[in-house]
Amino acid sequence: MDLRSRRVDTVRRLGTVSLAAGFMTCLLTNSSDYDGIRPQILAAFLILTGIGLRIEAAILERTR
Repeated sequence: MDLRSRRVDTVRRLGTVSLAAGFMTCLLTNSSDYDGIRPQILAAFLILTGIGLRIEAAILERTR
């Protein structure tokens, strides 16, 4: 496995973890009685970061 393939796999996995953490934060916050906005902002940040990382991995893999 070459260095570029390893980088694409790492970025894809990091994006997946970020997406999962964002969705879990959103679900846990919505199911609780907490009325603050900070966890929702964190969840949005994690989800957007995950989407960006997954897009980057797809672009890198396509240009191989």
